[in-house]
Amino acid sequence: MLACVAASSAAVGLRASAVGSGPVRELAGDHAHAIVEAVLTTEPQAVVRPGRPTILARARVEAVIVRDRRIHVRVPVLLIADDRRWLGLLPSQRVRLNGRAAPPRRAELLAATVFVRGPPATLGGPSAVQRAAETVRARLRQATERLPPDQRGVLPGMVVGDTSRLTPELAEDFRTSGLAHLLVVSGANLAIIIGAVLGLCRLAGLGRFHAPVLAVAAVLAFVVVARPEPSVLRATVMGLVGLLALVTGRRRQGLPALGAAVLILVLIDPALARSYGFILSVLATAGLLLLAPPWRERLRTRVPGPIADALAVAAAAQVAVAPVLVMLSGEVGVIAIVANLLAAPAVAPATLLGALAAVVALVAMPPARLLVWPAGFAVGWIAGIARTAADLPYATIPWRGGGLGAASLIIAAAVALLVLRSRRLRLIAVAVMAGVMIAVIALRVAAPGWPPPGWAMVACDVGQGDALVLASGTGSGVVVDTGSDPRPVDGCLKRLGVKEISILVLTHPHADHIGGTAGVRRGRTVRMALITPSGFGREARYTRGLTVRPALAGQRWDIGRLSLTVLGPPPATPRLSPSDDGTEMNNASIVLVARSPGFSALLAGDAEIDAQRALAPSVPPVHVLKVPHHGSRSQDPAFFAAARPSISIISAGKENDYGHPSPPTLALLRTQGARIHRTDQSGDIAVVRTATGLSVVTRR
Repeated sequence: MLACVAASSAAVGLRASAVGSGPVRELAGDHAHAIVEAVLTTEPQAVVRPGRPTILARARVEAVIVRDRRIHVRVPVLLIADDRRWLGLLPSQRVRLNGRAAPPRRAELLAATVFVRGPPATLGGPSAVQRAAETVRARLRQATERLPPDQRGVLPGMVVGDTSRLTPELAEDFRTSGLAHLLVVSGANLAIIIGAVLGLCRLAGLGRFHAPVLAVAAVLAFVVVARPEPSVLRATVMGLVGLLALVTGRRRQGLPALGAAVLILVLIDPALARSYGFILSVLATAGLLLLAPPWRERLRTRVPGPIADALAVAAAAQVAVAPVLVMLSGEVGVIAIVANLLAAPAVAPATLLGALAAVVALVAMPPARLLVWPAGFAVGWIAGIARTAADLPYATIPWRGGGLGAASLIIAAAVALLVLRSRRLRLIAVAVMAGVMIAVIALRVAAPGWPPPGWAMVACDVGQGDALVLASGTGSGVVVDTGSDPRPVDGCLKRLGVKEISILVLTHPHADHIGGTAGVRRGRTVRMALITPSGFGREARYTRGLTVRPALAGQRWDIGRLSLTVLGPPPATPRLSPSDDGTEMNNASIVLVARSPGFSALLAGDAEIDAQRALAPSVPPVHVLKVPHHGSRSQDPAFFAAARPSISIISAGKENDYGHPSPPTLALLRTQGARIHRTDQSGDIAVVRTATGLSVVTRR
């Protein structure tokens, strides 16, 4: 124990010293611009973040050029870019870039975060290993060209972790159903491949010496194809540990091997100690080693052996990782074990046939395309399970996130275990549950349900983002923005009973306003999408297949008794520049006035001071104001005075990092006499027509 503590302290101290000092950290402290030469250590990935879609990549800086002076360094950094030409690069490529350095957030073991301007300048090609990996991946993508879209997107992900063709909707369904682990390289991939190699060696009569050698060769080949990045190397070690326990059948060998693997990996890369992916892989392996064997033995007394094995493995892995998943997502997956059981029979055929097709595709494409057809059937089954499970009611149950949520889940599991072991406690639990059920039914009868009758507008609680629903008829509505996550807005629309979207308005292409579009489209008909004319079509990936029109000032749309009038963006709004820090895009927001009998609202997107000043002369008095930009400090008093709202609604995330809503904006609203309602405090907020005017009902 002392040796481990000393070794880990030395490793962390050396790494912290390396990244916490030197030229790159000094540039970050000054938020200075510099020319950087770096080697990519991960593949650039486009991700959705609050603000706008961005491209992230980790790199090793090897030189910085400041005032024509070249300084050689060797420190890790995180690159944040917005030019899509970064997506064509591969790990190990050397690039030159111009960027602004900033200190890393959350105490990461990085020298800096570098905000990159423009495209990269490549100084060299990728290594031979990375070129070989990309060749295999490209040939596998080519072999799957003729498969249906779902199969074409999922099969490369299951085989080599390539999810470039996966639609956001299907990716969200995999996450909700608890099958997302199938789309990343994991120890299960290696266990399947190594098991197949060992089985073939046994059939071929190869001895104990040759079979392990071939198995190791298969592992090395898989690491090359899946790219030797840290996540793949972690999965390799964990897969070999799990395979060791599986082949030997001796748990006592598996646990020391797991402990040794964790220790070695953390000493090599101390940042893994803060990696949720690493923690999940360790916990899943530990669950298979500790929980699965006794559960399997107990189940075999009640069900056939293969079913007992499948149940024990699925349940053990899911239970082991549940506390960490709750910390990350704030919900408990109810359907995950069942979904994994149903998908399990198709995983091995899909993985093996896909891997074989990837190898054959290097030599001949026709037989590779023949191999992917049966693999596609297996993948289609898995994708169908993911979609079906995600659409089930209560597929996930909301739970408190963070450390407190994980601790409460562990306590709840311990209490449930005690209850199951005691007959007296089981009777007490049944009585308590019966009382709670009676109380819930009584409250349901006595209290009004959700949504409240006569609702005209609902601000959905989507965290740090915007999503509004305007009633336009029975079962139909107009949706203005979708938040950053598909799940909250989908749940909001389900609760409102909205099955048809007359118009989907995406005020501007920041991720916290358009990232949840997949949730709006899930199982619903969207008649038309309205987008800002200044966004360079950045909404295209979310509106694919929809009728899309630009919003122009003066346009009017009548849907039943609801009318929408476009006030902005102002005609003089310039097209976005590549160096936009977000302000230009905010000012390009669509600004609407919505009216129906007895109701009017000004929906201002994220318009900031410049846009508000330009629009203030055309703003009419309204009942409700959706406060621009989540109540940020950047507000124009004349804009608020022109609207003269009696009700103001602020959509913001609880304890967000931006300080929204700002105290000056809240004070401004109070001086205008507007009642303030916030989604971070009240959840979903409904504006309801009553006999005496408008009222506000909150779901929380």
